[in-house]
Amino acid sequence: MSLSDFFSPVDLKKIVPKTGFYTSHMGSKIESYSVDFPDLEADKIDIAIIGVLEDRNAVGNPGCALGPDYVREKLYLLYEGSYKTKIVDLGNIKQGASITDTYFALKTVVAELIKKDILPLIIGGGQDLTYAQYLAYEELEQRVDLVVIDPRFDLEDDSVAETIETTSISYLNKIFLHEPNYLFNFSNLGYQTYFVNQDSLRVMDKLYFDTHRLGELSGEVAVAEPVIRNASMISFDIGAVRSSDAMGNANATPNGFYGEEACQLARYAGFNDKLTSIGFYEFNPAYDSNGQTATLLAQMIWYFIDGFYNRKRDFPLNPKSQYLIYKTSLKHNEHELVFVKSKKSDRWWMQVPYPTGGSQNERFHLVPCRYDDYKIAVSGEMPDLWWRTYQKLN
Repeated sequence: MSLSDFFSPVDLKKIVPKTGFYTSHMGSKIESYSVDFPDLEADKIDIAIIGVLEDRNAVGNPGCALGPDYVREKLYLLYEGSYKTKIVDLGNIKQGASITDTYFALKTVVAELIKKDILPLIIGGGQDLTYAQYLAYEELEQRVDLVVIDPRFDLEDDSVAETIETTSISYLNKIFLHEPNYLFNFSNLGYQTYFVNQDSLRVMDKLYFDTHRLGELSGEVAVAEPVIRNASMISFDIGAVRSSDAMGNANATPNGFYGEEACQLARYAGFNDKLTSIGFYEFNPAYDSNGQTATLLAQMIWYFIDGFYNRKRDFPLNPKSQYLIYKTSLKHNEHELVFVKSKKSDRWWMQVPYPTGGSQNERFHLVPCRYDDYKIAVSGEMPDLWWRTYQKLN
């Protein structure tokens, strides 16, 4: 079976303006599947755009399956940045006879693209598609660091995976309880406490997962950069953006990230050398006045692409001459903390040792951190990030 069997072509009649694209428009730079399916074995392709026409399990948000083409219409009119893009648009994954058919198609496509060193950029569709995005890593047998940008924890109280339907508000149950388990770390960015069950918060704490309230990040979006830098896959719910900036979602609420903060988060994601897939979900054109949310989402994708083409390639640590090593001792001398700073990007990492009998291939785990974590260690205190990572390595 060819990957093209899963896709329907892009309908350029809906997207191309009457006057056509300028040569510097993204629409002129992206190779779209409108007649012939792109040759994924040809010249090096960096990013593949995938629309998914699926909303059957998007709770309270029917109509978001129609979102991808509206985003394309806005994205194709943006100008290419100061770099040469190699992006293909594979069209839309057709809705399967059952929703599991759609999940299978998306899982297969994402896995095949990652194998070819092509980054899948998914435009949904409901956020339950995150589960299919995750399943691709099972096929690849890769450990996953998952970051979800969402005002809620999409967890059901029932903890028995077999009894929970995979929906946009319960897909995390399926990921957390999936066997075999390839999930190493989960992080949520932008949750709003009044939307979150306190039992769910306790579960996150017990599992040493990272959760960051909207209030912690509001006006301080740079705090999220190390969290995003640690992700191998990202799921972005457009509902994490406040309704005044992104009303194109049936579940939109008054509070959330500002549009420019969402663009910054997307750029951090593109900048992440480790990231191998990203999905933007829950955009619903039925609620989008004057196309503002589609425009914002297109700009977020533009910033992601901009970050991608400005990657510094400074992970892993090679060559060592490009890094500065800082060592600190804690007050009680139970551990020596080692920090690494890239000369290329001024970004920081922290070494967390594997416990005795741990990984045979690595003596330590390198976790992205902030300069503030280094200052905490210099003061003689243990950064919370170090301790939580150490516990996960046990």
